Amino acid sequence: MIENETKPSENPIKKPINPRQLTALIGIVAGFAGGVIGSLYLAPWYQQNILHQMPGQSVERKQVVIDEQSAIISAVEKVNPSVVSIVISKDLPEFEQFGSPFGFFRAPSGEIQEQQIGAGSGFIITADGMIVTNKHVVSDTEAEYTVVTNDNKKYPARVVATDPVNDVAVVKIEVKNLPVVTFGDSDKLKLGQGVVAIGNALGEFQNTVTSGVVSGIGRNITAGGGAQTENLLEVIQTDAAINPGNSGGPLADMDGNVIGVNSAVSMQGQLIGFAIPINQVKKAVDDIKQFGKVRRAFLGVRYVIVTESVAREENLSVDYGALILRGQNPRQPGVVPDSPADKSGLRERDIILEVDAQKITADNTLSEIMRDYNPGDRATLKIRREAREMSVAVILGDAE
Repeated sequence: MIENETKPSENPIKKPINPRQLTALIGIVAGFAGGVIGSLYLAPWYQQNILHQMPGQSVERKQVVIDEQSAIISAVEKVNPSVVSIVISKDLPEFEQFGSPFGFFRAPSGEIQEQQIGAGSGFIITADGMIVTNKHVVSDTEAEYTVVTNDNKKYPARVVATDPVNDVAVVKIEVKNLPVVTFGDSDKLKLGQGVVAIGNALGEFQNTVTSGVVSGIGRNITAGGGAQTENLLEVIQTDAAINPGNSGGPLADMDGNVIGVNSAVSMQGQLIGFAIPINQVKKAVDDIKQFGKVRRAFLGVRYVIVTESVAREENLSVDYGALILRGQNPRQPGVVPDSPADKSGLRERDIILEVDAQKITADNTLSEIMRDYNPGDRATLKIRREAREMSVAVILGDAE
């Protein structure tokens, strides 16, 4: 037994905390809290991006791939509901197969039946059923056209208008509240930027999606199929796979805006397709909405662009301009009779040097300049006739 034991005070005096001790305590608590918070927020990121990282694969590359895939998916989801297939059919005689000692042969059965003869693509531009496609898709005036929408509904279609100088046409179906595309700005395209193409590939695989990049800008090509030939100016080149049946379908950017109309493909190379810039199509669409047809300015001359080689061959005193020449066919005069050019006094062998001070060159042809004019516009031509230069005023006509 300890006799000298003292009882603790009922109200013990609290000893004040030294400021240094308080600072140390705060530091310990803050460090512990930071560790907990860091483990909660940073550990999952570390585990996902570092621990799971395969040898040789960077986090940045993985993120870029994911972003690209997401952009393609987002663009397709925006455009795809407005993409349609166009089925071309015609009443044709049926044939029967017969056997003989000399083999098998086919002969008309005497019956007529509607048969599918082709297919193309298009995209909806108005909620009441106006659809853009290629002119060559709907060029057969005796054929019937059926539009198949993305939800597999079928509607008879009629051709509203075709562009006289470009491979563009508009057809119409009688439906309401349809999803429409958004137009982009094809003048702002950059080489290498991503694009997607959607269409009725091979006339069999509806709304097929391919992706690629803008491979070239401002290409001038001659496209042909069967008996048709089309000169396409300032078109977009892409390596997104375009196949027969894709004609008339949209080429869209990564924001899902339509920047071109798929129109042609090189059969000699691989992944070389071409699309008409949407800015060329906008004017045609606006004309159809306002006038019921596509209006294109018409001068009425046949010509060859003057280059250094042409100047030498033709013994010309200038190496630029548009030399008015007669066609190889005697029925193809250099100046079309009763045309605006004829009424203004233009002659064969005249060289049109400028249109309203715009110099005509291989990079800025007369056809390209005329795209910016409308029927009825007045233009001043600077021409060279033999050794003289003069100005000629002309009122442009309608290409139709």
